[in-house]
Amino acid sequence: MVIFILNYLLLIIFVLVSVGFVTLLERKVLGYIQLRKGPNKVGLIGLLQPFSDGLKLFFKEQTFPLMSNFIIYYLSPVFMLILSLLIWTLFPYVVNVYNFNFGFLFFLCCTGMGVYGVMLSGWSFNSNYALLGGLRAVAQTISYEVSMALIMMCLFIFIYSFNFIYFNLYQSMTYFLFMSLPLFFCWLSSCLAETNRSPFDFAEGESELVSGFNVEYSGAGFAFIFLSEYMNIIFMSVLSVIMFLGCDLLSPFFFIKIVFLVFWFIWVRGTLPRFRYDKLMSLTWKTFLPISLNYFLFYSLFLVLLMDM
Repeated sequence: MVIFILNYLLLIIFVLVSVGFVTLLERKVLGYIQLRKGPNKVGLIGLLQPFSDGLKLFFKEQTFPLMSNFIIYYLSPVFMLILSLLIWTLFPYVVNVYNFNFGFLFFLCCTGMGVYGVMLSGWSFNSNYALLGGLRAVAQTISYEVSMALIMMCLFIFIYSFNFIYFNLYQSMTYFLFMSLPLFFCWLSSCLAETNRSPFDFAEGESELVSGFNVEYSGAGFAFIFLSEYMNIIFMSVLSVIMFLGCDLLSPFFFIKIVFLVFWFIWVRGTLPRFRYDKLMSLTWKTFLPISLNYFLFYSLFLVLLMDM
């Protein structure tokens, strides 16, 4: 138990530091996409900028709207952050510090609960803009969770287990990407929608909703929400690499692939315009869901035939 707690704390420290540098990478990449420099003053080439931003956010005054439901308003960002921290227990260590035989089900539970944080924080302000942002985020996240769960089930058929560590064993010779390329593209789009990233960032539609569900947050509450969002982005990148691109944790290429996927999240934000909301919904229900269902039936039938042989 002591080893598990120390191991988990070390993981969380590294994840929180990486979140800071992902925000720096995002500002740098978006800067160069828009033909400007990005942060380059604080520290060597701007490397201390994340720490400066973090200190500023945590020392800023926390505002409390008079008409808000205070307890829910206060606790929603904490709830979102705790869920994002919990989901990192799924990281498949090679030494297997703890045995997570039902990791897939735990992941679905955590992502399902994440909806409540956004919904409650949007509702607790008694503000029309925040409520609209919260409702749009909830509808979007619930819709994309269906196709995301089915895509994951297709891959878990390959390993015949709910434990993520088995992806390491079954992808030692080849990647699952080559057997399910259309699923990989559906998965990447679902990841963008699930983490509320551009071009599916309707929860934070700045141009029409004044920042959406988090419009009234400042200081630490705002910091917690965005820590949670960026931790989810990094975790989704890790999960994509684990399931499709090989899960060899001892190889440096594993982490290079994660960095490339995080860069891809930022690249998409810098290049694609925001989707229309009805197209977002029809994309998952009319495109991703049929594709993932057909793949699931095909792989299930294939597995049954193999077992009969």
